[in-house]
Amino acid sequence: MSETVFRGTYAGSKCPNKKRALLVIDVQNEYFTGKLPICYPAETLPNILTAAAVSKDNGIPVVVVQHSMVQKEATAFVKGSEGWQLHSAMKAVEPDHYVEKHLPSAFVGTDLHAWLQTHEIDTVVISGYMTQFCCDTTARYAMHLGYNVEFLSDGTATLGFENSAGKISAKELHRAILVVQAARFSDVLTTEAWMEALKRTKHGTTL
Repeated sequence: MSETVFRGTYAGSKCPNKKRALLVIDVQNEYFTGKLPICYPAETLPNILTAAAVSKDNGIPVVVVQHSMVQKEATAFVKGSEGWQLHSAMKAVEPDHYVEKHLPSAFVGTDLHAWLQTHEIDTVVISGYMTQFCCDTTARYAMHLGYNVEFLSDGTATLGFENSAGKISAKELHRAILVVQAARFSDVLTTEAWMEALKRTKHGTTL
């Protein structure tokens, strides 16, 4: 029997007049010099920084999200540790809002939803780490809350995983998440394509 292929597509609004906010998720040392060095796609950090700079130029607010582990047995993302710190390149990013989270979704246990609502944001742009955990979870949660979602395919990244369920490479894992996101939850775009869309719509959101 041949395998059935479902050709699902993003179900969100394609309206050009969106009020966006860029979410820069967990760009922390743990993913560079710590226990979870991301590797695919390569060179995502420059794309994240470019997206942040372009957002500022277009009046799009930037929300910096930082993960903190609160469990006593935690060995990564321990608040105050070197791995928990934001990457030094993030000094170039001036956030309009800061969110500290303890779970994969940037919405759970934080004021993110309230802040976005206060500023009449209807679209969130996903960037940061890791593709399949905090980026994927935040994107899904955003869609469930009624937001349009744009997911930067080369502004998110991961590493390979292996556990009792099997083994998957970083490339395969990243691609699988993007395919699923594009099937229902997000408009998946490269950073360049996203910037071109901004140029076409000349969109801006001023706080």
